[in-house]
Amino acid sequence: MMDVKTAGRRFAAAASLVVSLLLAASGAHAQATYRIHVDGLACPFCAYGIEKKLSAVEGVARVETDIASGTVAVTMSGEATLDEATARRAVKEAGFSLRGFEALAPVPSGGVAK
Repeated sequence: MMDVKTAGRRFAAAASLVVSLLLAASGAHAQATYRIHVDGLACPFCAYGIEKKLSAVEGVARVETDIASGTVAVTMSGEATLDEATARRAVKEAGFSLRGFEALAPVPSGGVAK
């Protein structure tokens, strides 16, 4: 049986994902959104470091870190896209390891990875 703390963390992670997807879907242009699984996220300082590196990537509009689940949601601006190699490089520069990379919102057709 799941305890209340674990259930709360899972709910918060799911709610954050839903909000990100809704924001991406409500834009005039379909904004590509990605979930990056990161090993080593343990505190707000960790979150700040990875958000800073990912925000510096060209085309990134928004970065949200969920420490409890070890994930980072990245929303791109306009028709920009993000490729796994670029995400991996930014995560490594922040001092972490990329464990997983997945597209959440449809990637715009003809979008160029930045």
